[in-house]
Amino acid sequence: MEKILLDTHIFVWMITEQEQLSEKVHSLIEQYISGRRILISAITVWEIAMLVQKNRLQFSLPIKEWVEKAITTPGVTVIPLSVNILLESCLLPGTFHSDPADRMIVATARIENAAILTRDQLILDYASYGFIVGIKS
Repeated sequence: MEKILLDTHIFVWMITEQEQLSEKVHSLIEQYISGRRILISAITVWEIAMLVQKNRLQFSLPIKEWVEKAITTPGVTVIPLSVNILLESCLLPGTFHSDPADRMIVATARIENAAILTRDQLILDYASYGFIVGIKS
């Protein structure tokens, strides 16, 4: 794939340099960052803010500052929620679960022709049917 879209947890782990990312995944991210081929969906920003709001995620900076810093990381491009992505999230082929954020992330990957880097088994299972390309982190 020419581009990879990071699932929310992978993006957070990349920015916070968490040990959950293997050396293989670090290398893959570095390879794609150098060519500005790392994507995140705008819904990822919403998910992160919701996790902070629910005290399930904490940062040393206020959320607005953390997000601004994170999304301006060199090599990272935020893909807005376009009308096409919103419609695609409702029209995904096959069977996919109802989580709206995951649906928008999958739809973004489909519209952008990008592989999704994730540990989310539901997304990886969906990828096994060929509707998207999933890369297990």
